[in-house]
Amino acid sequence: MQALVKTPHTDIRIHGDIPPRILDALKNEYGAGLKVYEGDEECVDVKKTDWYLGLNVSPGDVLRVYRENAGLTQTRLGEMLGNIPRQRISNMENGSRGISVDMAKKLAAILHAPPSTFLGLK
Repeated sequence: MQALVKTPHTDIRIHGDIPPRILDALKNEYGAGLKVYEGDEECVDVKKTDWYLGLNVSPGDVLRVYRENAGLTQTRLGEMLGNIPRQRISNMENGSRGISVDMAKKLAAILHAPPSTFLGLK
């Protein structure tokens, strides 16, 4: 059994047999925001699915999604990377400039993802 709670500031994951008292406390606290999964049928690593493996997504597309999800503009991300011009970020996102291993490491630290995420490795 797995209990999962996601709110803007809370992500609680409990795996295994969850005592009823804890489930009741979570239901009282989070109401409809609480999702309880029985077994593994609801939990799938999307990166291991045929759907994901069949996607043709460029490293630049991935960079753009991570940047936007972090609420960063190209300009702000460039500043965080050491005052890199906005156009360089744009070029990485549109594929006219590659993402080096060193750059992938910097992006990973800022955007909280493995460096391989920005290198096109699945």
